[in-house]
Amino acid sequence: SETRNFDGTVVVIFQPAEEGGGGGKEMCDDGMMARWGIQEVYGMHNWPGLPTGSFAIREGSFFAATDLFEVTITGRGGHGAKPQETIDPTVTAAQVITMLQTIASRNVDPVENIVVSVTSIESSSKAFNVIPQSVHLKGTVRTLSNAVHDLAESRFKAICEQASAAMGCMADVQYQRNYPVMVNHPEQTAFAAEVAKAVSGDCDDAPLVMGGEDFAFMLEERPGAYILVGNGDGASVHHPEYNFNDEAIPAGCSWLAEVVERRLPAAG
Repeated sequence: SETRNFDGTVVVIFQPAEEGGGGGKEMCDDGMMARWGIQEVYGMHNWPGLPTGSFAIREGSFFAATDLFEVTITGRGGHGAKPQETIDPTVTAAQVITMLQTIASRNVDPVENIVVSVTSIESSSKAFNVIPQSVHLKGTVRTLSNAVHDLAESRFKAICEQASAAMGCMADVQYQRNYPVMVNHPEQTAFAAEVAKAVSGDCDDAPLVMGGEDFAFMLEERPGAYILVGNGDGASVHHPEYNFNDEAIPAGCSWLAEVVERRLPAAG
């Protein structure tokens, strides 16, 4: 806005609930794109490990689809000294957890990308000598294509339900599709990289990221691109010792300004 060296309208999106809250989807569902006449969208993420002020981007699938799951496996509890009188959900849960890894190793093409992580295991018993009535699992599934996304959900549910049934237990599976795959559009990605090179002299090819990003919802509605700006060496994002590097601000702001001035050039 300092130079006004552009002709058109720039919409600055102040999005709530970015981490886990799905604010991007809520804004899209609320009609943001049509309401403000948005034709393209561009976003940026600070990225530790990249040299300060440098850039990296990739065309196509970039950040993973992030699914969440909760599974309750119910059997018949009892005394730990009399397992024959129980239907042990703990042993069943162990089987399920192991079998879920076959989605990646046996169901998905080895050249594709998928992560299946069980991150929490809790039982209804806290005693040393009681086999619990139920075991509760939580975790996440990450994929980078719609086909693998569909396959992963289908196999996940089948494994949980059928493996539990084989052991005499019941499985209640809650599988939530959270963020979709974030896909950078070809033309806008090439443009974003060109601008990055003008600002910093270079733009690296970014690796695939198995983390999620709800900017994906905006890229489903409008063409655009998402780029990484380097934070230098230091702790990764979501780490308690992460520290934003203020020296990355000039490069990031220059990139945003240059995107506007090149995409909406001043008349005459």
